[in-house]
Amino acid sequence: QVQLVESGGGLVQAGGSLRLSCVASGRTFSTDAMNWFRQAPGQEREWLAAIGWTGGSTYYADSVQGRFTISRDNAKNTVYLQIDNLKPEDTAVYYCNEGAYWGQGTQVTVSS
Repeated sequence: QVQLVESGGGLVQAGGSLRLSCVASGRTFSTDAMNWFRQAPGQEREWLAAIGWTGGSTYYADSVQGRFTISRDNAKNTVYLQIDNLKPEDTAVYYCNEGAYWGQGTQVTVSS
């Protein structure tokens, strides 16, 4: 059973940065792409970014292109999401995803 555990969220001021992490366990190797999503209160879950298993291919939603950077370290079974120039509208619970598996999420709150 694959488990995904996110961390790195918190309360930050607008303009700041955060790096979210997602550690995968329960498997020894994966060639799956991994994704980051977020969900703000009262809104649908929004896809943000994806990364291929080698890390050589990355994809971003238009809404976050240029501020969000996805990366992965397969030796650590970890995928990251660097968020720069945070805005209040980035406030949400951020989730990582691999296939049918989801983490529990990490809260990001951005104050103006």
